[in-house]
Amino acid sequence: MELKLKKPLVFFDLETTGINIASDRIVEISILKVFPNGNKESKTWLVNPEMEIPKEASDIHGITNEKVVTEPTFNELAQQVSDLIKGCDLAGFNSNRFDIPLLAEEMLRANVNFDMKDRVAIDVQVIFHKKEERTLSAGYKFYCGESLENA
Repeated sequence: MELKLKKPLVFFDLETTGINIASDRIVEISILKVFPNGNKESKTWLVNPEMEIPKEASDIHGITNEKVVTEPTFNELAQQVSDLIKGCDLAGFNSNRFDIPLLAEEMLRANVNFDMKDRVAIDVQVIFHKKEERTLSAGYKFYCGESLENA
């Protein structure tokens, strides 16, 4: 599939200490930057959140306190992340409700400008929910690969 881009598009995903946008922190950020000419650049950072990673969060993403203790803090990485995504539209799964707001909070704490003005935000989850039929049968087929009879 060919994307018709006017400017770079950054797909990104965050792993965090939890789901509270105001108080939780990033423990991993992964970025795939797609340029209009089709070239790609990717980067993943482990991040020391400067707080304990709850076991419940580690059970989901596999990132433990021991794994990030010597990694840079987001404050140390913020400008580098900002430079990489500068002038780019942003995309992700559930990104409009979680990843973008949490990234904005982290940038604010690091005193790095993060402006969504002149950016498009593409939430793949919204597209998925609009394109996939929202029935039990469709869900079963999508996730299990089999038809559900008499549902």
